[in-house]
Formats: sequence, C-alpha cells, structure tokens
Amino acid sequence: KIDDRIPNAILIISAHWDTPDPTITAVDRCDTIYDFHGFPSSLYKLKYPAPGAPELANRVQELLTNAGYKHVKLDNKRGLDHGAWVPLMLMYPNANIPICQLSIQMNKDAIHHYNIGKTITSLKQQGVLIIGSGSPTHNPSAFGFNAQKAVTKFDQWLEQSLVNGSYDDVNDYENMAPHAKTAHPWPDHLYPLHVAMGAADMNSKAELIHRSKCSIGISYACYKFTSSN
Repeated sequence: KIDDRIPNAILIISAHWDTPDPTITAVDRCDTIYDFHGFPSSLYKLKYPAPGAPELANRVQELLTNAGYKHVKLDNKRGLDHGAWVPLMLMYPNANIPICQLSIQMNKDAIHHYNIGKTITSLKQQGVLIIGSGSPTHNPSAFGFNAQKAVTKFDQWLEQSLVNGSYDDVNDYENMAPHAKTAHPWPDHLYPLHVAMGAADMNSKAELIHRSKCSIGISYACYKFTSSN
C-alpha cells in the first residue's frame, strides 16, 4: 500500500545506525552496506545505487540545530544500511529518488526521537517522505510459547495505540505496554517509529498497511501516518 505520489526526496531513519548525536548522510550517491552475516550469497549482490540528497541533509541539520540540538553532524561517506535499502528496494525499485539517512541515539529515550520527528515535520511540505525503518517487535531470542505470546501482546497493544492516536502511551511504552522488555530487549528497532510518529503530528491518523511476522519474535507490521494538515 504505497502512496501513488512520488516524493521529491526520502529521509529514512533506520534501526541499524546508532550514533551519540544526530547524524545525517550527505553523499552524492548512496553505496549499499551489507551489515549482516551468514545469509545467502545472492543477498550480497543486490545493489541500491540511489542518488544522495545532500541539500536535504543540510536542511535537516539546520532544523535540528535551530531547535537546540547540539553537535548535529553530516556524514559524507556512509551509504545505506540494510535497514534502509531493503525496504526502499521494495518500495521504489528504480532507485531514482534522492535519499539521506538519519541516525538514532541509543543513549537517548523515546521522547528524544519523537521530538526530533516534530522538529523535521516541515519537510513534508517540501515533498519529503519520512520513513521509520525498524520493527514493531524485535527479539530474535523469543523462542517458546510464553515468549511468543508476550511479543504478540505487545504487537497488538502497539497497533491499538497507534490506530487510536495514543501517542503519549507509545512514547512511554516501557511503562504502558505489556511485555515491553520482552518485545524490545533494546530500543533501537522502535526508535525509528517514534521519529516518524513525531513527524506526523499529534492529530495524525495511523493506518496498519501490512501485517506479517517472522517465526521468531519479529513483527513486520507497517503503518502509514496521514497528517491532519
């Protein structure tokens, strides 16, 4: 369920790029990073040579710096990790849309990432598609019936919270959600959602557009936010 409109550029937040301070890729052409091991050789032959978006990177840096974020950096070497190029390859296989990637901060909390999203929300008015790429649940060690049941309960809670617009609860998921620590032993795969949620605005509507899961504790549910403005 991809919008028919083609964005002018894409800003993607991946769970697989963690830096101490917000950092944005600013390259002319995106290299493909194979940041995974032990998979079939065919995966390491895939390429996603999309153009970079250095002007967008500068704009993101400007917005964050003006909002009071310190040490916002540009990275003029990094390509796209698999948290970025894998979904983009499915969404826009022609690889012809300018892209830059924004990092997450594991040393910060959900509110930090939500506020980053709020800070960059004006980019939507310039035709920029903001994508949060993570997982609604991410615990590859969640084997066994009880662990799977706990992860499923979190996934169901998250869907209900997003569709109902209970974004404050999602920002406080560690206290509000059932089995939060089982579903997310580490928060990296949820923080991209908080950025996208903040960019959407409090009055936006979230829609579940895809539902599937891995046999272990990883949900592939996808949501689209439609802003009220």
